[in-house]
Amino acid sequence: MDGVQLYPLLFEPNLHRIVWGGDRLTRWKGLPQQDHIGESWEVSAVESSASVVANGIFAGRTLPEVVESDPEGILGKVVARKNGGHMPLLVKFIDARNDLSIQVHPDDEMAQREHGKLGKSEMWYVLDAEPGACIYSGFKKSLTPDEYKQMVQDGTVVDALARHEAHAGDVFYIPAGRVHAICGGIMLAEIQQSSDVTYRIFDYNRPGLDGKPRELHTALAAKALNYKVERKYRTDYAVRNDRANLIMESRFFSARVTEIGREFHRNLVKYDSFIITMCLKGDCVIRVRETGDEVTLREGYSCLIPAAVADYYIRPLGESSKVLDAFIDNQGGGIISTVHRWFHRNRY
Repeated sequence: MDGVQLYPLLFEPNLHRIVWGGDRLTRWKGLPQQDHIGESWEVSAVESSASVVANGIFAGRTLPEVVESDPEGILGKVVARKNGGHMPLLVKFIDARNDLSIQVHPDDEMAQREHGKLGKSEMWYVLDAEPGACIYSGFKKSLTPDEYKQMVQDGTVVDALARHEAHAGDVFYIPAGRVHAICGGIMLAEIQQSSDVTYRIFDYNRPGLDGKPRELHTALAAKALNYKVERKYRTDYAVRNDRANLIMESRFFSARVTEIGREFHRNLVKYDSFIITMCLKGDCVIRVRETGDEVTLREGYSCLIPAAVADYYIRPLGESSKVLDAFIDNQGGGIISTVHRWFHRNRY
């Protein structure tokens, strides 16, 4: 949109009721209490559940509409070009009161072939975990596709999964093809490709909220799965206060977590990318350096900082704040696969 000064975008709540969800997200956000809220789609351009802007001149418009008005200013020139002018990421908060289904996501090539959509690689940052709560990520023993199908049929597929006890601050990268599940008692932040394609493998024979069994995708999952057993599934990283700590670097996104005890300057213009900031602890103020525009980002909420104004300050309103940032590192090279580029060139 010509002549419009871009600014950090806040969004209306976008909550999803799911059979395994609880009530922690609504309590955390200070919203009217609802049960079975499993996911809060914080920043979403997915057509089925797009975020709606809550502040400024774009208030009331969906994120895809706003991006379309100035794709290079919001996404960044490189990101806009490589993604056909579309937002490539989706971020969520997740509250698993009960176990999620055992599942897997397809890569870009398979998702495009089967659904005309992006694939789904993602990462998890654990916010809170009850004692003994766990995450399933990857296989602990080698399986053939036939053995996998038999274990699904027998209801024993969980026995083949690598189980990891979860703790606050844990990071797991879940590339497309890796079997996984979040188990009950865990709250986490999720950064993923902008896709809603999931293949359920096993759902504990439970009904959905409508009382009917939820659909399984055994055959598609068998094609999507990577059966390789990895040496390690948890991601290690180092943390220092008042510093943006790198916790994940992938070809689809970068993620950094920052514990802020004073005003903190971030100049990310060099990355030529939008920044999604998720406030994990302690309300804060984001102020654009060039324009002075300010927004208050409350704990449990997220904002989108357009690439054109990605030189900004964060100031905690209390003693400290903790934020998780997601963006595209256009300086790192190889941020996006050949298949990913092919998909966007041929999407329409």
